[in-house]
Amino acid sequence: MKVIFLIGSSGTGKSYQAMSLASQRDIRYLIDDGLLIRENKILAGKSAKREASRLGAVRRALFMDRQHRQKVIETLEKEKPESIMVLGTSRKMVDIISEHLSLGEPETVLWLEDLVSREEIELAKKIRRQEGKHVIPVPALQLKKDFSGYFLNPIKALRSLGKESGSPEHYKSVVRPTFSYKGNYTISDGVIRSLVHYSFNQFSEVQPVGRTFVQNSATGLEIQLEVRVVYGVSIPKTLQKLQQSIIDEVEGMTSLHIDQVMIHVRKFQS
Repeated sequence: MKVIFLIGSSGTGKSYQAMSLASQRDIRYLIDDGLLIRENKILAGKSAKREASRLGAVRRALFMDRQHRQKVIETLEKEKPESIMVLGTSRKMVDIISEHLSLGEPETVLWLEDLVSREEIELAKKIRRQEGKHVIPVPALQLKKDFSGYFLNPIKALRSLGKESGSPEHYKSVVRPTFSYKGNYTISDGVIRSLVHYSFNQFSEVQPVGRTFVQNSATGLEIQLEVRVVYGVSIPKTLQKLQQSIIDEVEGMTSLHIDQVMIHVRKFQS
């Protein structure tokens, strides 16, 4: 397996640039922030940005937890990648990661400061310093379960490391880590109910009745509601469309992960 190190100081934009750089070099696998990523999919690991403290985040990123480390090693053995890129803030950090995951010595060592402009690095540092935003190089949908309750902003990297026209798009997600000094990010149940009711605007044949119940858990939201349906419509098809509309509306506006939407037909209307 060919191992490539990508090294850059914290907040300089490594994760933002990583997928584009990997694509240019025909590398399909990344080790970043405690995660094993293949193209746009998380295969194994847990994000260090989900840790409650900065010390915990460092330990997670270095794969110091045995179970966490073993799961990634087993996945690597199963996948058998031809090449892999390891991201870190220093040479010492990537050496430790490589040792813990039994990756071996790197074939190439890249320094981000040699690959992108000074202006791009300063902009990345400013965003990290002022807004506390971090990037994970996968779509937001891959992160919703672990980051439920924390701000996510999916973006397409259309311009990155001199991306040429016609090359594949790469998805990233901006997150505010659990250990962020910014504090907690919460959304009231009332906001969720308002978004659920807004979803009914495109369904003249079905309307809510009674209360909408929102149950929050570590994995996401469970939404329960009762409806009145116009007699004669296809109930399964209509309610499936309504379910999807509610999921799209709530997840799209809040980035909270929806475990399930349970709709109970209480009345018929002629």
